[in-house]
Amino acid sequence: MIKVAMLSFWHVHARDYAKQVTEHKDTEIVAVWDEIPERGQAEASQRGVAFYTDLAELLANKDIDGVVVDTPTNMHRDVMVAAAKAGKHIFTEKVIAPTLHEVNEILDAVNEAGVTLTVSLPRLNPTYTLAVQEIIEKELLGQITLVRTRLSHNGGISTDVNPKGWLPEHFYNAEQCGGGALIDLGCHPMYLTRLFLGLPESVSASYGYVTGREVEDNAVATLQYANGALGIVEAGFVNAHSPFVIEVHGTEGSVLYSDHDGRVLVRTRKNADAGWTAYENGPKERPSAFDQWVAHIQNGTKATENIQLAVDLTKLMEASNRSAGSKQQVRIDSLAQ
Repeated sequence: MIKVAMLSFWHVHARDYAKQVTEHKDTEIVAVWDEIPERGQAEASQRGVAFYTDLAELLANKDIDGVVVDTPTNMHRDVMVAAAKAGKHIFTEKVIAPTLHEVNEILDAVNEAGVTLTVSLPRLNPTYTLAVQEIIEKELLGQITLVRTRLSHNGGISTDVNPKGWLPEHFYNAEQCGGGALIDLGCHPMYLTRLFLGLPESVSASYGYVTGREVEDNAVATLQYANGALGIVEAGFVNAHSPFVIEVHGTEGSVLYSDHDGRVLVRTRKNADAGWTAYENGPKERPSAFDQWVAHIQNGTKATENIQLAVDLTKLMEASNRSAGSKQQVRIDSLAQ
């Protein structure tokens, strides 16, 4: 049994991860730490486990094998470096850290300690993502010229029940979050665009502030590639009924996915007369990122692809933030290592 400590319940998905730990046959929660003691004590009491006010004391406990990190994003570097140096395996909410420099510090500590790191990038694993990948790999679309991905919700919109929207107020804290809609929601379409197109040369981003918070609640990032291809990433907290969308367009065809109907549709020159056709019998869904983390610990393997995509995600987010702030295009190779 892998004994796991929950490090903070700051993130909106922290309880979801706690549920995964509890429900997995090979893991159990044995301790909680939180930068807000009252919140952490309540979560620990609810689960009947020890609460630590001192993170160093928790990490010194040799009975704890791994940690789930759901702290504010600006704390990721310090918390994960400390966890790695203490020999704890790490499962973390995206992003690894707000800047490439901090990510590299974390990875250095992880590699030196020989612990397993896995990042929650959940939309890598569903059948629709794997089907789109398979279509691209079969070269049914020819040369890929444009990828557009969109993920948005109504978390920032005022309602009678939630006058300030249902997202917790700290999700609009620029210092803690490292951004708004793009780094929170846009991370998913961003790593999917990276998956389908690779890492771009440069990024241009524009942010909107519909609700007047200090972070953006409406965002678009454009990724530019040396071969002329473009990636368009869209995210927002201010859309009532915006479906999650993937579009991949190439010189020979296109593939579309939208969760309004849950179908992967493809049309190519070869089947143009048939119109848009549902892509069926594609790959089966992969295990969740958490399940993959557990398997890596048990098998002594590393989440190599997951970590590379997560590193590139931070590069793209850091470049996007810099671009929106400077109103200029930012090259990926200009980021501080």
